[in-house]
Amino acid sequence: MDEPDWLAERFEERRGRLRAVAFRMLGSVSEADDAVQESWLRLSRSDARRIENLDGWLTTVVARVCLNMLRARKARREEPLGPHVPEPIVTSEAGVDPEYEALLADAVGLALLVVLDTLAPAERLAFVLHDMFALPFDEIAPVIDRSPAAARQLASRARRRVRGTAPMPDSDLARQREVVDAFLAATRDGDFEALLAVLDPDVVRRADFGAEPAPSAPEVRGAEAVASAAYTFVQRAGPDVVTRPALVNGAAGGVVFRAGRPVAVIGFTVSGGRIAAIDILADPERVRELDLAFLD
Repeated sequence: MDEPDWLAERFEERRGRLRAVAFRMLGSVSEADDAVQESWLRLSRSDARRIENLDGWLTTVVARVCLNMLRARKARREEPLGPHVPEPIVTSEAGVDPEYEALLADAVGLALLVVLDTLAPAERLAFVLHDMFALPFDEIAPVIDRSPAAARQLASRARRRVRGTAPMPDSDLARQREVVDAFLAATRDGDFEALLAVLDPDVVRRADFGAEPAPSAPEVRGAEAVASAAYTFVQRAGPDVVTRPALVNGAAGGVVFRAGRPVAVIGFTVSGGRIAAIDILADPERVRELDLAFLD
């Protein structure tokens, strides 16, 4: 085997892990794939014989690529009108597609990605690399041009933010589905008490409407406020609206159809047997780009 083939084989062995790193950094499958491809291009142009630790070298390179992408994203994004819901991974309830299993390991749900998206790029990188991939701060520091102590502080700050706002989802998928179905049934029936019974008292509902006029507040907090918003939505939606079950980032969720066309993706975070977070992507342009053919 000549050197280019040998190098390509070594890279493919590591592609899954690099893709997982990039996905947690960027919250987008397509952008993660772009970052991984860029890391391959940089490797193919390098003298691989001088790389002592290929795993570390590639992780550092993909992290730097992601950091640059995050900074560019922050620079071009206008002041948001409401929450930004990252690109959801929507799959059949039959199970997560093997293509996405590594991406969704360690409970990388939509609620966590929403919180990660609020972090500064350097904070996100320090947290992801240390807390999710166990990289030491000595290796993280050069990527963000900080000292190891400063990198540790960034990760600590991010950790507090994540723990305070991203609830840990229950692992039992069947139980998640029971709770989500109870919420959807209570919403359809206008049963306010039943809605309150399945909502955590501190539940948060975030909705990303894109450039469209928001039909309701983009962010609603508290069980009564979320229940009222859900009830109002159903009253305004009319009989043509149907929610079909699906897995959204590996958790029980749904896709909302109006007159047969998908109009929103809903991710639920069920924690402690109740719904602790609801994240809705209702940006028409972004919903149209999702591959939802499996629901036909």
